[in-house]
Amino acid sequence: MHMNYTKKLVWAGIIIGALLICAAGVFAFSLGKYEKIKANNGTVSIPVSRLSGDKVRFYRFDDGGKSIAFFVVKAPDGSYRTAFDACDVCYREKKGYEQQGNQMLCKNCNKKFAIDRIGPNSGGGCNPSFLPHQLSGGAITIKAADLKAGARFF
Repeated sequence: MHMNYTKKLVWAGIIIGALLICAAGVFAFSLGKYEKIKANNGTVSIPVSRLSGDKVRFYRFDDGGKSIAFFVVKAPDGSYRTAFDACDVCYREKKGYEQQGNQMLCKNCNKKFAIDRIGPNSGGGCNPSFLPHQLSGGAITIKAADLKAGARFF
């Protein structure tokens, strides 16, 4: 009987250990979604060379204790699109978006938005909230003031 009890205890330990490792991996992965970025002379600069193909990149800009999240993605037409990782409707849930092919999916309401339509004329609803940027000299630049303007979402 002692052997059976020890065997059960060992298996319980293995299972608990595996669950803890999985939980830690999920937690670490969720924290890794955003790359921290800082402003220099009032602007944030992201080299286009760091953007891989049409895969979305998520960034976090910290401003006075407030983390402002945004993303950059290359649209099918070759242009770059920038938006806050939030929308006017679902931002309170703090779930943001994920990429599904040529679309961004709101992880709260599951609505999909074409990447090539993200821009100044696609505001309202669950559309990714537009973030103005400039493309010059092989880099995407965003004014820190524009990032700070989106602090209400976070």
